[in-house]
Amino acid sequence: MWADTLLIVGISVFTALLGEGVTWLLVYKTEKYQRLKAEIDRQSKKLEKIKETCSDTLDKGLKKKIDREEEKLKNNNRDLSLVKMKSMLAIGFAFTALLGMFNSIFDGRVVAKLPFTPISWVQGLSHRNLSGEDYTDCSFIFLYILCTMSIRQNIQKLLGFAPSRAANKQSGGLFGQQPPSLK
Repeated sequence: MWADTLLIVGISVFTALLGEGVTWLLVYKTEKYQRLKAEIDRQSKKLEKIKETCSDTLDKGLKKKIDREEEKLKNNNRDLSLVKMKSMLAIGFAFTALLGMFNSIFDGRVVAKLPFTPISWVQGLSHRNLSGEDYTDCSFIFLYILCTMSIRQNIQKLLGFAPSRAANKQSGGLFGQQPPSLK
């Protein structure tokens, strides 16, 4: 079981590196991506600076300027997402094929023992294709997804491909919420 666990972690690292390599080839080294990323960073810093200097008083002209800058930033983020989409499609098809292959190799094998019993709606994934009623047994797919989610983001940060903090701060979070200062 330990050998399978370490193998899955290794597979996750390999696929994350492979995915970032393909993304680098198709996206990160292109001039369009670099130009958009620089523009987003510049606009994010400019918008943050405007908000910091005038956080107390917001007159109509300044509010319109902030709204225009936020709209430009949103458009550039959308354009950047479109540039990344072709890479994501290629990686998605490749990883689906790899996932199917690895899933058939580890089908029905307990690859790890969880230190907890997962909540009911996660048990279908964590105990997928495993016989028995011990829900602390972990299937390949669950361990692979957990490893990939954690490893890929760290590899992106390590290689410098993660979005800047200023751009993340200005994007408004996961659901596109506005920063509290403008509500």
